[in-house]
Amino acid sequence: MNPHAKLTFTMSLSLGTAITISSNHWMMAWTGLEINTLAIIPLIAKSHHPRAIEATIKYFLVQATASTLILFSGMTNAWTTGQWDITQMSNEASCLLLTTAIAMKLGLAPFHFWFPEVLQGSSMTTALLLSTIMKLPPITILLLVSNSVNPTLLTIMAITSTAIGGWMGLNQTQTRKILAFSSISHLGWMTIIIIYNPNLTLLNFYLYSTITTTVFLTFNTIKTPKLSTMMTSWTKTPVLNTTLMLTLLSLAGLPPLTGFMPKWLIIHDLTKQEMTTTATLITMLSLLGLFFYLRLTYHSTITLPPNSTNYMKQWHINKSPKTLTAILTSLSILLLPNSPAILTII
Repeated sequence: MNPHAKLTFTMSLSLGTAITISSNHWMMAWTGLEINTLAIIPLIAKSHHPRAIEATIKYFLVQATASTLILFSGMTNAWTTGQWDITQMSNEASCLLLTTAIAMKLGLAPFHFWFPEVLQGSSMTTALLLSTIMKLPPITILLLVSNSVNPTLLTIMAITSTAIGGWMGLNQTQTRKILAFSSISHLGWMTIIIIYNPNLTLLNFYLYSTITTTVFLTFNTIKTPKLSTMMTSWTKTPVLNTTLMLTLLSLAGLPPLTGFMPKWLIIHDLTKQEMTTTATLITMLSLLGLFFYLRLTYHSTITLPPNSTNYMKQWHINKSPKTLTAILTSLSILLLPNSPAILTII
């Protein structure tokens, strides 16, 4: 892709995100979401592969439908209340439409069907953008209207997302699809606490984005699009492969790594809200996701392939790991002891 075009699309992504997260009017929020959608579509389709074109069409159709529902819910609320302010959502039908639209934007169950397919048809870098920065504007809107949304509906969607994210990721062999179902599962954790403690949702999103960025950058460096190619990745960069194992365990939420912090705090907060059954249920469902994280970890620690393969093994890499990857890896693994300081900030 032309560097000037790539710069334009990247700046448009930043502009659309900034407009949405800083707006309090429905039209401005919708405009930012549309700028984001139009900017990411050429990045998904840039390889001109049939799978990429298919992913682009799926993404466009889903996002266009969700944006239409967001605009329609805002107009309906303005019609009945006379308010275009995002925080003034008092119409019940508008709140239901908005919850559906945000669930489609984020990939929450039961509107998760598009997300794994789009990630599988995208490059690693574009999949990283779809998993992190593209989720910030919808989460911001959900934060602003969290007081008006039905808590029972959000809890059901969160538990369903955690269950589907863990269950559907069990039989996947493509790393991008596994990370897509991991994203769906983590969205369940973010959604379930958003009404009671929005700061925990933001903390979970920031830490998830940090750890996922580390995993995607590592996969992009060692060129591992599927599990079978991870078995020889130790020969390319042994140290990076070791840190990948720790990062995947952190993404699974195992102590004493960084990923344990948001799960620990969310379970604690749900218990304080007298939602012990919900906390127990979502914790048990997250064990499904732990299985495929451990499978990824197992494949990253294998030093010899267990059987003969038909692909050409790559015994070296053409580029060295970057400093950014090292910094993000450290943050993804070592932040748990700093939990008290982080809690004072949020």
